[in-house]
Amino acid sequence: MATSMTNLFNFGRPLPEPFEKLSNKKVKGAASKYGALEATLCASVLKGVNAFCACVNGTGQGAVGNIEGQRYVAEYKSSMGADTYHLVVYDASTGNFLASVYDRDTELIEQYTAHPSARDGAALFFAMMPKLLEDQEFKENFQAYREQRKDGFPDMPKAVNAAAILCDNAYRRVKDESCPAHVKVRVDKSGNLMRVSRAQLDSGLYKPGTVLAGEFTVFSNTSGSRTYRPAPVIEHKDFVGKYPLTPGRKLSAGEQALVPTLPEWYVIPPEVVDICKHAKLTTGKPAQMRNSCSGPAAPARPWGPRPSLRGWGCPTWKYTCSAGTEIYDFVGMVFPNTEHSNGDAQLDQEREQLRSLGGMTYENVSKLLHLPDLEDMDYDPAGVYQALTGVENQAATAQDCMALVLEKVTEKVRRLSATPTESSVQTYTYVETDFIKALKNGYLVEIQEPSTILQPGVLVGLNSLLEQEGTITLPTGEVIRRHPDAVVVVTTNVSYEGCRGMNQSVVDRMSLVKDIELPSPEVMAQRVMAVTGAEDEYQVCQMVQVANDLADYCRKNGITDGTVGMRGLIDWVTSAEISGNPYTAAMDTIISKATTDEEDREALITSVLDPVFAPQNAGKAKP
Repeated sequence: MATSMTNLFNFGRPLPEPFEKLSNKKVKGAASKYGALEATLCASVLKGVNAFCACVNGTGQGAVGNIEGQRYVAEYKSSMGADTYHLVVYDASTGNFLASVYDRDTELIEQYTAHPSARDGAALFFAMMPKLLEDQEFKENFQAYREQRKDGFPDMPKAVNAAAILCDNAYRRVKDESCPAHVKVRVDKSGNLMRVSRAQLDSGLYKPGTVLAGEFTVFSNTSGSRTYRPAPVIEHKDFVGKYPLTPGRKLSAGEQALVPTLPEWYVIPPEVVDICKHAKLTTGKPAQMRNSCSGPAAPARPWGPRPSLRGWGCPTWKYTCSAGTEIYDFVGMVFPNTEHSNGDAQLDQEREQLRSLGGMTYENVSKLLHLPDLEDMDYDPAGVYQALTGVENQAATAQDCMALVLEKVTEKVRRLSATPTESSVQTYTYVETDFIKALKNGYLVEIQEPSTILQPGVLVGLNSLLEQEGTITLPTGEVIRRHPDAVVVVTTNVSYEGCRGMNQSVVDRMSLVKDIELPSPEVMAQRVMAVTGAEDEYQVCQMVQVANDLADYCRKNGITDGTVGMRGLIDWVTSAEISGNPYTAAMDTIISKATTDEEDREALITSVLDPVFAPQNAGKAKP
């Protein structure tokens, strides 16, 4: 069976007026010619039929129309709110649905779920009406039912008989694939349907070509200014290294190694080209535009602007902020020297190892002690906790493990820094950060997600360096002056959970503040196909949409222990090309990368992956 009949035909729901007063939903002797001897009245079917009748008569809100061929679109007026509509796109050739719950006032879009515990599916039958009416039996009984409804149901036995045949006809034609009038429907056990997105509405993609009943107010509410037009693709050869800040500047071998590469799959946002152009063309002017802030105009897409900063062709450092980021993470810290010996041969050996690693820093001491990293803590916090303490604790979290690691590192630093006698003089060394190196030497420094910092004054403390000829005094007393070629780029999302607004004084020092318009699914699909060699454009577009929806779902539900990104999408497409099965390929690529939590994975599969690539949907025809 191609669909979950329980989710589509909600026989347990209360019947609409005037059938709610009937003592029994089963009607003997009124079955469809495709069925048995009796029929069961179904609230979902009758509500869909009633809505269609009202639209045909011009007395109801909503509409049904045809896009092209066997593709239909519907606006079903929900009873849950004055401005609430259920938007449905139905492809009768494949049985696939797109559906969303839409509020015309707020323009908010929510997922539509056809399930006994969620939506009743009436909107789906409303969209299916043109297909159902292709059958003569359904058409004749619809006309009889419509006349009864128009006149206020004067003959209830006749109305019940027509309603029963309509319900049974729809049920038999959907359920029985061998039925000569079979209607294809795909609604799986989860009942979650792929949504009609905001971008699809704005683009006019589902604007009906023919209105069959009612008047459209949502799908047809598109203007020429909002019609989607794919942005021109910027070729890598026309961008990489084309905006040098100082033409002819020679980079050392070490500096050249710091120049980032641009992945082949990456789509260059035009906004980033504009940032690079402003920085280049203001070189030598009194007001050089060397600071910028950028982020996605819409949240939760896994491929932002960061790699595109390759246009300057300069060495690049980056720093990813967190809630605990402090000013010293940017300007550097002073550490005790460890040149002396306190008579402990092991400690002396460890000091030598630290010197070879670059000095006494948290990262180097952690390596010295062979302590687990953040990935280990996220993957198996209970195992890491037991390895660190020798105590079993299945409830241990990554935060618990991090506290233990910090404690061990601090204790080791204390021992390494201990002087042999109380009279010994302790000396100290300043450890320079990559941030300071970048500004001092004229590199690009990217500050990622500063809006997550808890202390609001951290970035404000850097304001002096954000000035064109800014300076800052280091903990050593040394004054650092910003190099003319130094570029500061802030990339952030303010719509994510845990993010805060940027300080006004920091924003004021940004020469450009850009909302990055993210590439369309069509453009992303083209890039993925170019990288992977995949040829099925329709399937790849579906996979791009699923990847975007996975990222949306993770953001909205606070799933942060994995990633949904372009690399995962490319891996998924590649694996699907090898296996021939995008559903199973997703399990080992994009789903497994999204989260390590089994319950969250199951939710992603059920809510996002299954509606498009569930096993029963494999091999479906293209619309």
